[in-house]
Amino acid sequence: MKPNSGTLVINIMNGGKAEAYEGVYQCTARNERGAAISNNIVIRPSRSPLWTKEKLEPNHVREGDSLVLHCRPPVGLPPPIIFWMDNAFQRLPQSERVSQGLNGDLYFSNVQPEDTREDYICYARFNHTQTIQQKQPISVKVFSMDSLNDTIAANLSDTDIYGAKPVTERQPVLLTPTGSTSTKVELRGNVLLLECIAAGLPTPVIRWIKEGGELPANRTFFENFKKTLKITDVSEADSGNYKCIARNTLGSAHHVISVTVKAAPYWITAPRNLVLSPGEHGNLICRANGNPKPDISWLANGVPIAIAPEDPSRKVDGDTIIFSHVQERSSAVYQCNASNEYGYLLANAFVNVLAEPPRILTPANKLYQVIADSPALLDCAYFGSPKPEIEWFKGVKGSILRGNEYVFHDNGTLEIPVAQKDSTGTYTCVARNELGKTQNEVQLEVKDPTMIIKQPEYKVIQRYGQVSFECIIKHDSTLSPTVIWLKDNDELPDDERFLVGKDNLTIMNVTDKDDGTYTCIVNTTLDSVSASAVLTVVAAPPTPAIIYARPNPPFDLELTGQLERSIELSWIPGDENNSPITSFVIEYEDGLHEPGVWHYQTEVPGTQTTVQLKLSPYVNYSFRVIAVNEIGRSQPSEPSEQYLTKSASPDENPSNVQGIGSEPDNLVITWESLKGFQSNGPGLQYKVSWRQKDVDDEWTSVIVANVSKYIVSGTPTFVPYEIKVQALNDLGYAPEPSVVIGHSGEDLPMVAPGNVQVFVINSTLAKVHWDPVPLKTVRGHLQGYKVYYWKVQSLSRRSRRHVEKKILTFRGNKTVGMLPGLEPYSSYKLNVRVVNGKGEGPASPDKLFRTPEGVPGSPSFLKITNPTLDSLTLEWGSPTHPNGVLTSYILKFQPINNTHELGPLVEIRIPANESSLILKNLNYSTRYKFYFNAQTSVGSGNQITEEAVTIMDEAGILRPAVGAGKVQPLYPRIRNVTTAAAETYANISWEYEGPDHANFYVEYGVAGSKEDWKKEIVNGSRSFFVLKGLTPGTTYKVRVGAEGLSGFRSSEDVFETGPAMASRQVDIATQGWFIGLMCAVALLILILLIVCFIRRNKGGKYPVKEKEDAHADPEIQPMKEDDGTFGEYSDAEDHKPLKKGSRTPSDRTVKKEDSDDSLVDYGEGVNGQFNEDGSFIGQYSGKKEKEPAEGNESSEAPSPVNAMNSFV
Repeated sequence: MKPNSGTLVINIMNGGKAEAYEGVYQCTARNERGAAISNNIVIRPSRSPLWTKEKLEPNHVREGDSLVLHCRPPVGLPPPIIFWMDNAFQRLPQSERVSQGLNGDLYFSNVQPEDTREDYICYARFNHTQTIQQKQPISVKVFSMDSLNDTIAANLSDTDIYGAKPVTERQPVLLTPTGSTSTKVELRGNVLLLECIAAGLPTPVIRWIKEGGELPANRTFFENFKKTLKITDVSEADSGNYKCIARNTLGSAHHVISVTVKAAPYWITAPRNLVLSPGEHGNLICRANGNPKPDISWLANGVPIAIAPEDPSRKVDGDTIIFSHVQERSSAVYQCNASNEYGYLLANAFVNVLAEPPRILTPANKLYQVIADSPALLDCAYFGSPKPEIEWFKGVKGSILRGNEYVFHDNGTLEIPVAQKDSTGTYTCVARNELGKTQNEVQLEVKDPTMIIKQPEYKVIQRYGQVSFECIIKHDSTLSPTVIWLKDNDELPDDERFLVGKDNLTIMNVTDKDDGTYTCIVNTTLDSVSASAVLTVVAAPPTPAIIYARPNPPFDLELTGQLERSIELSWIPGDENNSPITSFVIEYEDGLHEPGVWHYQTEVPGTQTTVQLKLSPYVNYSFRVIAVNEIGRSQPSEPSEQYLTKSASPDENPSNVQGIGSEPDNLVITWESLKGFQSNGPGLQYKVSWRQKDVDDEWTSVIVANVSKYIVSGTPTFVPYEIKVQALNDLGYAPEPSVVIGHSGEDLPMVAPGNVQVFVINSTLAKVHWDPVPLKTVRGHLQGYKVYYWKVQSLSRRSRRHVEKKILTFRGNKTVGMLPGLEPYSSYKLNVRVVNGKGEGPASPDKLFRTPEGVPGSPSFLKITNPTLDSLTLEWGSPTHPNGVLTSYILKFQPINNTHELGPLVEIRIPANESSLILKNLNYSTRYKFYFNAQTSVGSGNQITEEAVTIMDEAGILRPAVGAGKVQPLYPRIRNVTTAAAETYANISWEYEGPDHANFYVEYGVAGSKEDWKKEIVNGSRSFFVLKGLTPGTTYKVRVGAEGLSGFRSSEDVFETGPAMASRQVDIATQGWFIGLMCAVALLILILLIVCFIRRNKGGKYPVKEKEDAHADPEIQPMKEDDGTFGEYSDAEDHKPLKKGSRTPSDRTVKKEDSDDSLVDYGEGVNGQFNEDGSFIGQYSGKKEKEPAEGNESSEAPSPVNAMNSFV
């Protein structure tokens, strides 16, 4: 073992055998505090044994048969890597037909004559020993039926069996694994390898599926020509049945591998070191999972805890060790061992019981420097047991720092989020626990920020001129700035033309390469600023430029060498227009199927003027050519002559073939039809074939016209079908199409999930588990499960309410789910249903479960009444949400002295059936603060607080009248300060409790300003005041105080005045000249009326009335006898008073939204509707009428015409 180290060195370089050191090693580290142990370390020597001698017979195989060449390498440590080579040390080629298996054997699905050779050699490479072992060569001789017939032709008749086909095709047979099923166990986190190798002729193709699920995306790989399925990082969800299917044109074979994923133990919560002080409590938690579930065992100082020295402060509870009232002798190292049959975990945790006074680790008088308006972090690293409490002070005799302007971190660091100049000073950190206290001082200096007060500006300079950029800075006098200039974010060129001054950069004899962005960077030890400007270098007016343009179109297109599937096209290029032609684009038109539509055919280099074009059958071709240069594309050339190719059978089949049922008893087969020129000839049709998968049925086929869908009726519900769609025309069929898998229509699931179990985890969370339904009963694609759950009743209130069912959906084949958001101490029911693409299956039987009690809500109210000299009466209401059975109420209270400091806290436990309490033996004329909460068996709920005061004695002036229910405060209180702001003024109101005849004042100022408060005296004892002369759009702070009471003010309130408006239009109705004019007009009208009345009485009746009676208009109805009004024009609304909403506002201004011209007031709004005859039908329209609006809105404005009639 190395000195001063725990490392063990085993050296066999100078002799000795590795086998002598084989075994299991474990390291133990021990001191007076305990012993820690390491994991087991296994040492095994590597081995690379030789192949056993064996006699290998030559392999004589008939052409087309399968063959397996066995390797059987010697067992080594670690296992060897297998590969096959020949005598020339060249790897043997492998393919879908010939491949190496996972066990090292070489498999031939079918042998061919070229497989004949005598040097099939298996090699085993042992990497650890860097050796390669070689098996003896294996000889393979393949004989064909033709050669065998030639040999024995003289002895056999023409009808002998050897006169049959030379090679017999065979359907697939699995070479490995054997049988129809097998099993595989893999560990969680490992790589899962499944292998299927098949024999057959033609060579079978392997396909993999997972029954009842999908192969995991992003973790699935296929190797060895898809014969090996590889799934990385497997988990329990990858367990299941995996099927490999080997298929060729004669049939198929399959094998099902049942995979089970086990798991070695893995951590959920590993134990962590614990530092406790004498008398404290703590827990060590060790939680692990695995498959099977691991066993948890504890050791103390490397000894099983059952035989370790007894410690009365220690209690083992499964995966937890509980420490209570520890002492210094309880210090030890504990080991947690989690193990199952696949492995184990071991973790050490040090329980250190210390009694240490605080120590501050940050150096004393450490200096911190920051820039103003940036954060400042002052460290106070500490240690102690019990954990010390940290407090910060500023200055020598400063008070403790509190408030939103500071952030106190758990590691003791003080953060000032926005440091200002006045934050500079000495800060003291104090750490204290019950064993003592210590302190440390640090210094903070806040510097002025560095600024560029004159930045470089954008410059345009002619070539060979001179340019200068300025960069004038301002910085803190105690900081030393450095100025760096960059060009295009890189260093300035090493050129004497660049002159860097104190405040500028000058460039002499500017050239084109000086064009770019120049940046001035100013750095100090605390901050950095930068500014950039662009320099553009221009030249003198250039000589006339060469004109570049797109090329002219090619011409003289000619078709030669016409064949059925190809033709040669040639052309003459047009003028390049000073830019070389880079390429030619050839396009074609199909005049038979898509006349007038040009398609891209190919593109050739600009140096080429002929091209051989591939053609499709049954297309009437025309071609055109487009020239391309750096400027762009030319106009297309004139089309070539047309060339019609001969018809042929289709070359391809429809794509995107699918089979999806729309009903439970049908199968809808769809595909994408071939395009016009893809038909290769007239009479395009499709042969649709289908048969049920995994059933030995013959194909059913039908030929349909040029459509894209066919429906098969009368199918079983949701069974897989093999489908293929083949194109054909008048000249024949397309090649054999590939087979796709579809499913007939789905139906609703048949059965409900069984064995539904509910595990209540806590008062608001439950776990539900169910058995999956058989896949055959799903009758469709399994989409998941739905859990319906609802609250039946609360066990604490015994009250029922409307049942609101909740639904949680769990995708895939899950059998477990979590139900969150439950209410404590309640009864719930749930059921589970399986879901497929058609819908939901039947529900499982309702499962009843109950949630346990939780902590209660806060009491609904707390009132304090009937104050006397030494008593107060408390009344309360039970919690709205008890969340269980209330066991008691907890009342805590403490007095508050004149300086608002809190006195000793008294706690009283009250039975749960009480709703009031009289507190006696209190101090007179004293304010008390009460804290009140409810309890269940689980714990205490949230508390509510209230304050009250006992009254003075008989000589005091604040003793309340007899029967007064409200507690009169001893100290005056101003609360509920509210503001209502306008553009230049604000209404301030408040509530006051205290002696009568108080004289109030209002203080206000701009929010965020350091200016002194402005003060306004309130006349009398009013509880409101109007602040005038405010600035529009400004945020103000305000508070209210009382004269004669030093330091007594309300809390601050903040308000913002309205934005500055354009100058208002002067209301003419408020102008004196207008009022005088209107009075004069009214007086003149009154005089005229009096004169007319006198003349009428003196001169008798005028004959107008009789003439009107003699020539009465039938359209005018007579006056009603009862009220003397004209029936036709009477308006009942004229005699109604104007509604509140139609009056002019109190400030005598006419606002736009109050205008009588609003279309809303005339019925054009939502409820204003008219019949064809003009009658109003708003109230009969079936819509609920809008409630009468407040303020300046009216649901019914008087007509201006009616208003004039009423005036006259």
